[in-house]
Amino acid sequence: MWWVTAQKNGASALGLQRILGLGSYETAWTWLHKLRRAMVRPGRDRLSGDVEVDETFVGGLEAGGGRRHIGKKVLIAIAVEIRGPALGRIRLQPIRDSSAESLLPFVQEAVTVGSRVITDGWPAYFGLTAAGYLHKRHVIRGGGESADTLLPRVHRVASLLKRWLLGTHQGRPERAHLPYYLDEFTFRFNRRTSRYRGLLFHRLVQQAVAVAPVPYRRLVGGTHAARTTTSGHT
Repeated sequence: MWWVTAQKNGASALGLQRILGLGSYETAWTWLHKLRRAMVRPGRDRLSGDVEVDETFVGGLEAGGGRRHIGKKVLIAIAVEIRGPALGRIRLQPIRDSSAESLLPFVQEAVTVGSRVITDGWPAYFGLTAAGYLHKRHVIRGGGESADTLLPRVHRVASLLKRWLLGTHQGRPERAHLPYYLDEFTFRFNRRTSRYRGLLFHRLVQQAVAVAPVPYRRLVGGTHAARTTTSGHT
């Protein structure tokens, strides 16, 4: 646990196997995935205030289909608190598609009702007002504007996430286990300003005793839906 939390840019199974001299990669992989499940605090607070929401793809670009065409990629919903010019806490979650049936439940789970949710002009977000949110739409109207400039915090997080996946996990975590890598990224991001690594260690220990055991057969299967808590972390 200390080694995992001491790695500023994330931990890999190969790195854990090497530092502890483990004879089995499978053992290191299992330990890391057990810890990733402990990086989600049961009953965590939702994001609040002004929150940017958008989606991004993990898995590279494919020709055709438009910006929200999924293909073989994984679509990730992102919510980021606005803290003046800075970024607050985040939530990340894989979603099936960019429909209202996928995006609205993500917002409801990630963001406190009554908060102001800032999105682009995608019609799937139109139901946010009826769901109890203050909805502000930033619509691209030409003139050289891009989604990056309209929702800068979300796109900053998306860029950091992809760089982290590429640098720490060679950019290709298995699809079934991707939600847990998102949990780790969120855990680290939301504590990025902590001056003391020891506080992260103690937090992970506290949460490790609060989550249910996960047998290896469930780890291998990537049964994310079977968890009692959801992706993201306060």
